[in-house]
Amino acid sequence: LAPAGQQVMSINAQFAPFELKSGGWNCQRDALGDAVVKTLAEYAPSLPGLVVHRQVITPLDLEETYALTGGHIYHGELALDQLFTMRPLLGWARYRTPVQRLYLCGSGTHPGSGLTGASGRNAAREILKDWKKFKKH
Repeated sequence: LAPAGQQVMSINAQFAPFELKSGGWNCQRDALGDAVVKTLAEYAPSLPGLVVHRQVITPLDLEETYALTGGHIYHGELALDQLFTMRPLLGWARYRTPVQRLYLCGSGTHPGSGLTGASGRNAAREILKDWKKFKKH
């Protein structure tokens, strides 16, 4: 991705609001990028002079390009009303859906994003439990 002797840096500045008080993301995109680089420069002072190119992806971009509603990379808010038995929604916890033998895993299920593979492991455990029941019939 980067020419010889150079590197690629990827920064995930979480929890940017979808709606802004003034202007939209198309107007504020560069300001966000500037603020992130300025903040990181407090710890790596030479950083601003090393940036050759940057791409700032906003919550609006995440919604429009990747269909992540509200720009949520976690497939929903990480708020109490969308966690544990309410993730992805009430009645669909434990990785099962109302459709028999259709299961869910990923960021939109418990424990959410940030624990790579955890929801897949949990879903597989539930699938194996159900498989044993289905096999008997």
